[in-house]
Amino acid sequence: MERGGAPVSGGRRALLLENIHPDAVSVLTAAGLSVETAKRAFTEAELCERLAGVDVVGIRSQTQLTDLVLESAPDLLAVGAFCIGTNQIDLASATRRGVAVFNAPFSNTRSVVELAIAEMISLTRRLTDKSNAMHAGVWDKSAAGSHEIRGRRLGIVGYGNIGSQLSVVAESLGMRVRFFDTADKLALGNAHPCGTLHELLETVDIVTLHVDGRPTNRQLFGDEELSRMRPGSLFLNLSRGFVVDHGALRSHLESGHLAGAAVDVFPQEPASSADPFVSELRGLPNVILTPHVGGSTEEAQQDIGNFVARKLGRYLSEGSTMLSVNLPGVDAHEPPGGCRLLYVHRNVPGVLAEVNARIAGYGLNVEGELLGTRGEIGYAIIDLACGLPGELLAGLHALDATVRLRVVQPGSTAMPA
Repeated sequence: MERGGAPVSGGRRALLLENIHPDAVSVLTAAGLSVETAKRAFTEAELCERLAGVDVVGIRSQTQLTDLVLESAPDLLAVGAFCIGTNQIDLASATRRGVAVFNAPFSNTRSVVELAIAEMISLTRRLTDKSNAMHAGVWDKSAAGSHEIRGRRLGIVGYGNIGSQLSVVAESLGMRVRFFDTADKLALGNAHPCGTLHELLETVDIVTLHVDGRPTNRQLFGDEELSRMRPGSLFLNLSRGFVVDHGALRSHLESGHLAGAAVDVFPQEPASSADPFVSELRGLPNVILTPHVGGSTEEAQQDIGNFVARKLGRYLSEGSTMLSVNLPGVDAHEPPGGCRLLYVHRNVPGVLAEVNARIAGYGLNVEGELLGTRGEIGYAIIDLACGLPGELLAGLHALDATVRLRVVQPGSTAMPA
């Protein structure tokens, strides 16, 4: 089991990649960290080299934090995913090492919803066709093939934070909403839940995907699913690129079975704007392609920068794991005095009894204690009236159940014990 790293000279360090909003830098700097930034994603080899001595790393969707990367970063305390998804992070590896992972599950929800609505309107009104014709000098004022979205039947696959908010906005525009989710979800407004995915596909005019990045969603939509959609319907994917078979989608668009599509995410995406974009969907006039910008509004990126950075700051200074993706959610405000022990451990019987017995053996008084468990991991926040003797800390480190041990002192960020 990992025990955490040794103290790093020169204060806490954070590395933020992929052009994360400057507000995150301000928040982390105010929390006492020295922050380094980069506009691009790093490769696995670069991460293995550059994460030495780094306490916090911030990424977006392109940087892959593999088991090898996390193994090479023993000082890493926390990961900030400045986005919704966390499938680019080996969460099992991070958990085994006691590395907390935070993301932004709500911050860009509205931005994705507005893009979906805009694309539905653009496709049903054939706005891209009209615009291209105008740029070519053609004045086509015909209403043929142009429709309102009011009264259209919208099918939402995935009724989470984004899907449910899209449901409300779409209904306010006069759309009739149906949805399918593998988990039981409360229908908002007049939305109607479908018992199966096939039921949804066969009864709506527009299908939009808002599923997460779990492996079981890979190739969720192929030829069979697309074939079940109503002739002349529209297809949108603003979720994950690997969810859809793009070859099958192109076939259904070229045959005329589908009237149009809008795609924001792709199975392989360029690492930077300098790299070429390759897709089977290029060149189709009835397809709107956007470069993974569903949540890329200035408002969303600023909110994400603040939200995730504040979570990271609170974890370092107070030990709060509320809304952590992988560690048990335990919340406690700044310790009033003395010191705070932050203890990530294997979730086995008798661990806290052993820890408390050792603390009591040194005549120390526990002023407060919070515990949370999640699967095989437990996390305890223990407030003590005074400092911890080095012998006690060494003994706690040596326990078989110990994953990571840190101490927070008032007015400072957390330090390895």
